[in-house]
Amino acid sequence: MPETDATGQARLTPKAVTWFGMAINAVLAVGKVLVGWLFASQAILADGFHSASDLITDLAVLAGLGVSEREADGTHPYGHRRISTLVAMFVGAGLLGVAVVIAWRAVVAIPRDHAPMRSPLPLALAVATIPVKELLYRLTRHVGRRTANVSLIANAWHHRSDAFTSIAAAVGLTVVAVGGQQWAFVDELTALVLSAFLGTAAVGILRKSAAELIDRAPSAETLAVIEQAVGRTDGVRSFHAVRARQVGGKVAMDVHVLVDPELTVREGHDIASAVQQSVQQAARTVLEVVVHIEPCEGDDCEEGG
Repeated sequence: MPETDATGQARLTPKAVTWFGMAINAVLAVGKVLVGWLFASQAILADGFHSASDLITDLAVLAGLGVSEREADGTHPYGHRRISTLVAMFVGAGLLGVAVVIAWRAVVAIPRDHAPMRSPLPLALAVATIPVKELLYRLTRHVGRRTANVSLIANAWHHRSDAFTSIAAAVGLTVVAVGGQQWAFVDELTALVLSAFLGTAAVGILRKSAAELIDRAPSAETLAVIEQAVGRTDGVRSFHAVRARQVGGKVAMDVHVLVDPELTVREGHDIASAVQQSVQQAARTVLEVVVHIEPCEGDDCEEGG
């Protein structure tokens, strides 16, 4: 069900957009595989297998959403957001596997005799898929960015890659339809092009997910926003040891803040809370801020340093 924002307007939830995508993928997968098999079209069959793989990744994303949204507990004191990163890796691995299967089927089929295209249905289905999958990509990416969910963003790319494979399939099928039987091999060559594109997208998803698992820092732009927010907080004379890492599309960080050594514990705690609020208001992706309060000593220790 859609959720509402602060103004009361309805917004798609990650689960809602994933369920919607899964329903569309089910229809497309059955239609493409059936048409590809009936009319011996490797390109549309490959496109159908890709749509079928989307169903698997949709299920994985749904399962991951259910777990990653859970609150921290005794066995997972830092929460469960890493689950979304693992799901993104699964999506990438599945996409890579599909690319390999498509390439293998195309290579095996190239030496065979090619029958002329018997129906315009494979081409029509490929063309019809393009706007549908592009819409799913945009919807899923929008929700993924709004919620900073890496598994949803990875799944969005799965949708767009399906749109691109349909474009390539449509081009290949058009060449076959216009050129006749002597150009029928373009169907398999198109499938090879599709597999190369899918493999590239899959490697990109895997690399990004692996970077999160080894605690890669966020972008330089995000770090700059964080440091500016810390420096302009009232009571902060200086700071150092800023560390930040990506966690399931969000950012967890810690920082050492130097304050007036004459402040009480309560006043130091208030400054730490102010730093946390300032950072999270400036950088919406920051999920957790741990602030270490230290006494500021020395002539060069000035407020806002």
